[in-house]
Amino acid sequence: MKTHRGLSRPLLLVAMISAACTPAAFASPLVYEPVNPTFGGNPLNGPVLMDQATAQNKHQDPSLSSLTSSQSTLDQFNSQLQQAILSRVASSVTSSIVGADGSLKPGTINTGNFSINIAQIAGGNLQVTTTDKTTGSSTTFVVSGGQ
Repeated sequence: MKTHRGLSRPLLLVAMISAACTPAAFASPLVYEPVNPTFGGNPLNGPVLMDQATAQNKHQDPSLSSLTSSQSTLDQFNSQLQQAILSRVASSVTSSIVGADGSLKPGTINTGNFSINIAQIAGGNLQVTTTDKTTGSSTTFVVSGGQ
């Protein structure tokens, strides 16, 4: 049996059933998401982008190259060692002046070369004064009482 276009009825029936059973395709809108976290991208991309930028950077700061070239390897090692030791001392001091609840405890801490004084001042604020015992120079900052 031929239809008027030359297709048999069973073939036409199969074509109609397959067209009816085909799932509908739905489109969704395209959404642009920037890669760079500065412009709203994923913050986890930051270190990767910075590493790539650093690897591609061909420019050198002339003041940095003269600083590192003037120090011997031994001097550089001693400088790094000193920074590591100072970091440990700072961590130790921090643990002794911070309470279990995270608040600063008023008092004075003395290390070999430094004296750290934490005093309660007006408004529930704390004043932290660090004094270098060898030179007598000091620095002060205030921590808000909301701690």
